[in-house]
Amino acid sequence: MTSDPLAPLDLAFWNIESAEHPMHLGALGVFAAHSPTAGAHAADLLAARAAAVPGLRMRIRDVWQPLSFGGATREPAPDFDPLDHVRLHAPTADFHAEAGRLMECPLERGRPPWEAHVLPGEDGDSFAVLFKFHHALADGLRALTLAAAILDPMDLPERKPRPEAPSTGFLPDVRKLPGLVRGAVSDVGRALDIGASVALSGLGVRSSSALTAEPSGTRRTAGVVIDLDDVHRVRKAQGGTVNDVLIAVVAGALRRWLDERGDGSDGVAPRALIPVSKRRPRTAHPQGNRLSGYLIRLPVDDPDPLARLDTVRTAMDRNKDAGPNRGAGAVALLADHVPALGHRLGGPLVSQAARLWFDILVTSVPLPSLGLKLGGNPVTQVFPFAPLARGQSLAIAVSTYRGHVHYGLVADAEAVPDLDVLARALTEEVETLITACEA
Repeated sequence: MTSDPLAPLDLAFWNIESAEHPMHLGALGVFAAHSPTAGAHAADLLAARAAAVPGLRMRIRDVWQPLSFGGATREPAPDFDPLDHVRLHAPTADFHAEAGRLMECPLERGRPPWEAHVLPGEDGDSFAVLFKFHHALADGLRALTLAAAILDPMDLPERKPRPEAPSTGFLPDVRKLPGLVRGAVSDVGRALDIGASVALSGLGVRSSSALTAEPSGTRRTAGVVIDLDDVHRVRKAQGGTVNDVLIAVVAGALRRWLDERGDGSDGVAPRALIPVSKRRPRTAHPQGNRLSGYLIRLPVDDPDPLARLDTVRTAMDRNKDAGPNRGAGAVALLADHVPALGHRLGGPLVSQAARLWFDILVTSVPLPSLGLKLGGNPVTQVFPFAPLARGQSLAIAVSTYRGHVHYGLVADAEAVPDLDVLARALTEEVETLITACEA
């Protein structure tokens, strides 16, 4: 294994992190336990298997040499010990309570930025594993590939990885450092101006203060499971895609939640960033992030559930026609035009500007259709978790697994103390859509 420079988007994720806004992805897998000691055995398996996965040995190291001034590299950690990353916890009766506490803790930046937390259930019939991967190390599909490598082997066809194009790097003259700093800051400023105009153009809507509260650094998680057949019933009746229906469910649930907490949904139409993976399915390489994105208005203010779905479907069709490199997708591409030092100096500015671009993240993480297992213990539920950008109080991720849709919710615990209400609203919104389709 050799070191390679972080791509611009990876470097951006590495530099916008703060104590209140750790930039790691998460996934909480719940397993049916074959024995009361299954959790402890799972922890031993994870540690043993992690030692043999090259991608899990990679640390991120800041670089100040002239050839990549202000950048960072992904390189093998010379003292990698999987026992530093796999942790067995005391039994718990609430997997999500533990997951929330663990999600608020940043990953240690001096070693490979990932962790696996094994949470035995108090009942002895189940255990959970919370995987955490820094966004600079992996996007959702890449994180899935790394996690799958330490689960039980699956019978999947092998595909040869495509070679990654070498980074062009950034070649500074250290004698011109003052001018370089001014130029880097200027480049970041231009990127922020362009990004804000892209995100705001044609979307003159307002959000809710519940989604944009000041950060407390705390985290709360929740999970919701719905039947995929119910989603297909709505899709077949109204048209569009499964993803359209799942986003419309989020819009309706937000409306219920805001009304129930007394904030009111009238006139509220938050901007949702919908990440789009540009990585080929089942492809482990290249490392890092291959993302673009769509930006849509969530019709929270519309009282008609079918009209909300139609609005979402129309907006998503428009985004797809434009392509993932236009609109909000262009914001991710801006990272390629900012030099490494610009990412280093402008990271805090970019993080603060996230609230100008979007109000809530709604992302989909694909899972294999085959059953996942660890030590022979089958996965029964998988809840993906997205990081919270500065200025956002809530992020929603969704995965489809074995005939069910799993929503994973992450929120600032102080800004959103009633996350359970939103979780319940997701289930209720599916029932509302089915009723409306059959009326």
